[in-house]
Amino acid sequence: MTKNIYASRILILDFGSQYTQIIVRRIREIGVYCESLKWNITEKEINDFSPNGIILSGGPESVTELNSSRVSNYIFNIGIPILGICYGMQIMAVQLGGVVEISNKREFGYANVEIIENCELFDNISDGINKNGNYILDVWMSHGDKIIKLPIDFKKVASTTNCLYAVIANDKKKFYGVQFHPEVTHTSKGVNILARFVKKICKCNLCWTTTTIVDDIINDLRNKIKNDYVLLAFSGGIDSSVTALLLHHAIGDKLFCVFVDNGLLRLNEAKETIDFFSKKFGLNIIKIQAEDRFLNALIGITDPEEKRKKIGNIFIEIFNEESIKYPNIKWLAQGTIYSDVIESGFSSIKKTHTIKSHHNVGGLPKKIKLSLIEPLKTLFKDEVYKIAIKLGLSNNVLYKHPFPGPGLGIRILGEIKKEYCDILRRADSIFIEELYKSNLYNKVSQAFAVFLPICSVAVMGDTRKYDWVISLRAVKTIDFMTAHWYQLPYNLLNKVSNRIINEVTGISRVVYDISGKPPSTIEWE
Repeated sequence: MTKNIYASRILILDFGSQYTQIIVRRIREIGVYCESLKWNITEKEINDFSPNGIILSGGPESVTELNSSRVSNYIFNIGIPILGICYGMQIMAVQLGGVVEISNKREFGYANVEIIENCELFDNISDGINKNGNYILDVWMSHGDKIIKLPIDFKKVASTTNCLYAVIANDKKKFYGVQFHPEVTHTSKGVNILARFVKKICKCNLCWTTTTIVDDIINDLRNKIKNDYVLLAFSGGIDSSVTALLLHHAIGDKLFCVFVDNGLLRLNEAKETIDFFSKKFGLNIIKIQAEDRFLNALIGITDPEEKRKKIGNIFIEIFNEESIKYPNIKWLAQGTIYSDVIESGFSSIKKTHTIKSHHNVGGLPKKIKLSLIEPLKTLFKDEVYKIAIKLGLSNNVLYKHPFPGPGLGIRILGEIKKEYCDILRRADSIFIEELYKSNLYNKVSQAFAVFLPICSVAVMGDTRKYDWVISLRAVKTIDFMTAHWYQLPYNLLNKVSNRIINEVTGISRVVYDISGKPPSTIEWE
């Protein structure tokens, strides 16, 4: 009997905050299952979810606007604790009879919150004591409105210099509001505050652990697949590798892993991946050689989205062709994770703007006769890493940098040609090799080279050259939803540049990308 990992759960009602998914991650890291649903969900949906507590997220709107988003008053009458964050606190105050107005002194950035009243949410949680003898918290603010009148039965718990009601509480109903953002790392005791709400106030049991998640996924796969066979789109990256091992544990030799060499892979990637997983884990891997098929289909295509969709469609065609060879195959498995879903705008949580399409997101074409199965679809990247460790993946896989489904197809700007692929493969290999030599590969979350279809003048051996440009990209991130460019040492960049220009024919210049995400994405296309 597997443990019910959903026995305790927290529901976030999302008002469109950029931090909502961070709240989800924080609650899960505490050990409690959490989901985010749009603010206007129905009473039935709330009851079906059956939360132990509700968190109202922040949001970009102003509560003072006539048609600003409101939650159903139903949530205030079902007898469970509620935590309002920023906009969520203000909307709770207004809907329960308080008043909010536009502040003439906005607060954006760090602030000190002075706790002036005892409150279960903050008992023994603080960053120090001020000159008044009161506990203080170092927090991150981001608001332009303020509460000027509290609802009945609420009390002021804490203030800042510019915000009279920085924290409010109704102890009897266990309703709490914080004007700051406890979910961001800038609020030093933010996780402690969320843990207090989840564990002590909502009385949640800590069931959401790596072990219980693995057991639950494997059990669910067995119940869903039964005696059918599964075709897995396998790349050897962390997501598809974890998916493969979970399926292998669940159904054994009923899993067929299809590795497609589309001509858009890194140097020696196909051989190294297939050799490793077939020998170490006994996976049944079918290699499809399809370089010509992909490159011919991509002739003349320059738009990034069109390239992604074309590559994705060919993958689907190949999987469909393979499935026909094995009549018992009923399922197509993919290593889709939650960030893929969000960026593609297919989130079940809310309608999002499409940042970029992912070839493994958005369902399957009608012509394919397989049902889709995505064991990791609700998990964040850091959760997938923890599962990978649990399943025994070695460091060479666990810390291998992510590689996108379209491969080099989105690291070659504009039209894709075999010549460009070969140049990029070699340049990328040199970059990664030097990162390993410098003991920096595992300190960088993702690093790669990009082929720019522009020429630059160079002088080599007294001869004028007019050749291509390579850009290097290296970032540091936790969940790949935000990222900072990595400050590689100048001597390393110098060495990599010299090697690429000297060893890869056709390159005249190497540049380094110092853009963060946001506003830029990690990949160039």
